Amino acid sequence: MLTMLVNPEIKELIKTRKYSELKEILIDWDPTDIADLILNLDEEERALLFRLLPKELAADVFEYLDYDTQIDLIRSMSHERIAELLNEMSPDDRTALFEEMPPNVVKQMINYLTPEERKIAQQLLGYPEDSVGRLMTPDYIAIRENWTVQETLDYIRKYGHDKETLSILYVVDDKGKLIDDIKIRDFLLAPLDTRVSELMDGNFVSLKVNDDQETAIEVFKKYDRIALPVTDSSGALVGIVTVDDVLDVAEEETTEDIHKSAAVEALEEPYPDTPIMDMIKKRAVWLSILFIGEMFTATAMGFFEHEISQAVVLALFLPLIISSGGNSGSQASTLIIRALALNEITLKDWLYVFRREIITGLMLGVILAIIGFIRITVWEYAGYSYGEHWILLAFTVACSIIGVVAWGSLMGSMLPFIMKKLGFDPATSSAPFVATLVDVTGIIIYFTVAHLMLSGTLLP
Repeated sequence: MLTMLVNPEIKELIKTRKYSELKEILIDWDPTDIADLILNLDEEERALLFRLLPKELAADVFEYLDYDTQIDLIRSMSHERIAELLNEMSPDDRTALFEEMPPNVVKQMINYLTPEERKIAQQLLGYPEDSVGRLMTPDYIAIRENWTVQETLDYIRKYGHDKETLSILYVVDDKGKLIDDIKIRDFLLAPLDTRVSELMDGNFVSLKVNDDQETAIEVFKKYDRIALPVTDSSGALVGIVTVDDVLDVAEEETTEDIHKSAAVEALEEPYPDTPIMDMIKKRAVWLSILFIGEMFTATAMGFFEHEISQAVVLALFLPLIISSGGNSGSQASTLIIRALALNEITLKDWLYVFRREIITGLMLGVILAIIGFIRITVWEYAGYSYGEHWILLAFTVACSIIGVVAWGSLMGSMLPFIMKKLGFDPATSSAPFVATLVDVTGIIIYFTVAHLMLSGTLLP
């Protein structure tokens, strides 16, 4: 259902206060559509519409709203309504909400929970930040190996209503230790008198509560699961993590890497919701570092001031050469950072990458050198004279481009390995950072080649 198309109808129902009719319409909507609708209303209308929803539907809708909207709605509710909402929310989504709140507010929110839900919330919040334990939910179906298919199905009908997923059932022993997981389809296709033990193969994948959330992303990708069990250090089943929560983490990690690759500290909030002063703080540090780095470019140019004064034409091609090196370095850096993030390569592969980028850089440099040589030739014959030694100048520019592009590719590919070896995030070796470093070295390469090739002609 496209909420934007019916938005005028909803607004009219709110305006005319036909709340019973509005409630009947919303009950048939998907929670994600209702969430989209709420986000397109003003604050007063949001609170009014949300109060019309039954508590179970309200909890489902609430989980799809952004943090700021959630807080605005909570402020508009009575204590009783807040308690209903928090107790109806799935434990993992409730934990995600609590993680965003100040500690003093979290303490207040936990007091609204029933003793059972409070115990669950405190347990999940007790796990390290960014651990799998913060993502998991205790809402799963655990069965015993001596049960029959009939007993299992009866158990699901009785206790499965509020569980996160019924696609996978988890087999535990008498001590609660996970011993297998079985797809629900196996139970649906098996005779009713079949024992669970007959359906088991002992082949299952699980996560540990203290595993990093990035580990969960990799495991989900590798095994293509919609849910994975989570165990403690003794192997006891304590919860499950579903793919929707992992996708949220993957999105956050990707966003953080993209921000870092652009030399920006990761934003905690969406761009439109980030205050200007916070945005300045996030960008100023790296921008200042890059600015200081670029100062060395001026220093390098000052070192070759004599060569520039003797052959001013050399300065014309300086932006062309150093930008080529920066671009090739940025390409290489981006490719290697992503390959490391996807575990396509590891630190042990640095020599392989080193050799590969030397060859790649040289070939790319030759391609750009040919283009640069043709450019100078065409301009010379078009009437823009570079002097009697223009051919030597063209070869100087071409050779410099080959060297700078090859060096840029090499530096861009090796910096992520160095950063990771030192314990930093490889994404920190961002494209602008690589480009700044290559600018300085590019100047040195260019004027060194020019000094070797033009001495006695353009350069005395």
